[in-house]
Amino acid sequence: MGGPDLFVVCKNCQAEVSPYITECPYCGNRLRKRAPKIERDDAGDQRPPKVPRGARPARDSLSEPTPIGSARGAGRGRGRKTGTARPRRTPRVRRERSSYETGKPVVSIAIVLVSVLFTIAGKIGLYEPLDVVVGPSDDQIVRVFLAPFFYARTGYELVALGVIFLFGWLLERRHGWWAPLLVFAATAFGGMAAQAFVEPDVFAAGAGAGALGLLGAWVVRDLLARRAGEETESDLLGVLVIAVVLILVPIGAEEARPFAHAAGGIIGFVFGLGLARLPER
Repeated sequence: MGGPDLFVVCKNCQAEVSPYITECPYCGNRLRKRAPKIERDDAGDQRPPKVPRGARPARDSLSEPTPIGSARGAGRGRGRKTGTARPRRTPRVRRERSSYETGKPVVSIAIVLVSVLFTIAGKIGLYEPLDVVVGPSDDQIVRVFLAPFFYARTGYELVALGVIFLFGWLLERRHGWWAPLLVFAATAFGGMAAQAFVEPDVFAAGAGAGALGLLGAWVVRDLLARRAGEETESDLLGVLVIAVVLILVPIGAEEARPFAHAAGGIIGFVFGLGLARLPER
């Protein structure tokens, strides 16, 4: 018996269509009443019937292996689907944050808040500012530790505290909370102590020495890197402008003493040389 025709011709539109359809898909003409019967193949075996949708043929347990972990292989019932392994989630890789992205400037914020509150308390009369910023000649210890937190002029306070917060924040992110605390204590108290030793009866207050000290301690590492030919992301020109502003502050603020600022800046540079040898956190 010959094989089926490859196509038939529609008598209405003369289009070549499949021999296994009953209507022409182009013009809708009726080609035959029923679909042609499926012929047997050359071996004489009849083709397997089409499995209805939703039905599942029985599996031969002897010829086909049962998948490991399937519901049927585990004896949990008949006709259940085999369990599919869920895709493993890719573990999140923790991004290494740079030294400028970690932590919060806790120490810098604390210094700013203490200075603001101490200044407000003195201006509203909770204590006598002259006893702090000048002090008696036989009690300069009070002046050394309290005068850096009092500001008589708001402009000086904004400049000094802004610099303290900025470079204290940068130092804290580079080395940790202890670095700005140590540098500020050494430069602010050290600058005021030097001022009290040289001019004990002069009106002096504010932490301009601490601001210059923090700036100097931070910039030393980048200056050494630039000297060695390395590239840094810091804007040294901007740092220079800030330093010049702090140096010129005593012109407009009487309590900002040049000698105290100079002493604080020198102490800060010395600390910066030591911190430059330490690795960044």
